[in-house]
Amino acid sequence: MKKIIFTEKAPAPIGPYNQAVSFGNTLFTSGQIAINPETGELILDDIETETKQVMENMKAVLEEAGMTFENVIKTSIFIMDMNNFAKINTVYGSYFDEKTAPARETVQVAGLPKGVNVEISMIAMK
Repeated sequence: MKKIIFTEKAPAPIGPYNQAVSFGNTLFTSGQIAINPETGELILDDIETETKQVMENMKAVLEEAGMTFENVIKTSIFIMDMNNFAKINTVYGSYFDEKTAPARETVQVAGLPKGVNVEISMIAMK
């Protein structure tokens, strides 16, 4: 059975989608960008700060679903400039135990919503 996951601690959807959908014991998140959920403003100070906001948004969605980053089995990272990979990876990696980190792909894209530099989505299981 499909269950919609929503928390005010992450940015509200800005289109016909949800923050996440749970199906059985699996959670599928929508991509998160660096919107501060309290102000609705983009956080684009630098790539590390932007990535941290994305991960904090994702953390809030996971928590609403009763999960943590330990439950994440797969991530997708979309970035505008592969030259930012190392900085994004450092911030991203601080949220996971390297020994049990999820599978992942990271791809450079031609554009992201609202002109952001990074977007991350995840799949998690209980």
